Amino acid sequence: MQHAMIMAGGSGTRLWPMSHGGRPKQMVPLVQGRSLLWHAARRLDGLVEPSRQWICTGETYRSMILEDLPNFDGDRLIGEPCPRDTVNAVALTAAVLQSHDADAVFAVLTADHLITPQDRFAACIEQGFALVRESPNRMVTFGIEPTYPATGFGYVELGDAIDGHEPACRTLRFVEKPDEATATEYVASGRYKWNSGMFVFSAAGFLEALDRFLPESAAGMHAIAQAWNTDRRLDVLNEVYPTLPKVSVDYAIMEPASTDDRIEVCTVPMDVQWLDVGSWSAAGDTIDPDTDGNRSFGPSVHLDSQGVISVSDDPSHL
Repeated sequence: MQHAMIMAGGSGTRLWPMSHGGRPKQMVPLVQGRSLLWHAARRLDGLVEPSRQWICTGETYRSMILEDLPNFDGDRLIGEPCPRDTVNAVALTAAVLQSHDADAVFAVLTADHLITPQDRFAACIEQGFALVRESPNRMVTFGIEPTYPATGFGYVELGDAIDGHEPACRTLRFVEKPDEATATEYVASGRYKWNSGMFVFSAAGFLEALDRFLPESAAGMHAIAQAWNTDRRLDVLNEVYPTLPKVSVDYAIMEPASTDDRIEVCTVPMDVQWLDVGSWSAAGDTIDPDTDGNRSFGPSVHLDSQGVISVSDDPSHL
């Protein structure tokens, strides 16, 4: 069956002081008075059944998230005892899903992006599901059309189109945050997309790749999975999870998988409006400017200002 998981474990300190250790970026009500995680959860509507929608986040954020999204109660909110980067968040989800559904195929989605229109987003994710349903040894990522030579994003290089699944392509390689000259060459070539950080995997296929490329995490996940449906779940999770190597899913899995003949890594171009809300300048892009280019979160008055972003989370304070 098809599942979808939102990764929501980051602290998002780049939006300090509104985001901090006690309230991560994805929980700040930045857009239309709602959190980025709330908007991410709404993107799942119609994509998978509510019972197969999941969030993986820090256990310390559980009560905050349930206040915002009360339908993610029980096991569908997977709590990490501590942050161990994205490969372990994905692996933990894969292990949990496989304990419920041996044939699980799941999308890994982000909590801090704004993506429109919804129908194009959903069509791309469904194409990713179709690729992995057809061949569980596939791993799918989604590429965003670059609009400028960004040095803060990763890139994927596209190879040949996959017959019957156009415009999906084979992925030749991943490049993490190139310098400006290299990024400019990538954009000019037309062969590269921004790496969106979203994926589709089969749970069994991902855990098999983890065993091959990151055996230390694989051994830990095996122990966690064995205990998951027992009364020892939390004891084993709290004992094992903090010992896992801290590394991203791109470095640990996607990069070595793209050169492994046993795995077919694919990229689905995602023709959408995509905003990574990772800084105040990016957050400002969610607000319509006034005639002088000023943007305001909360009540403010601009006097002889141009291009200013003002921020307040106190509605009674000007």
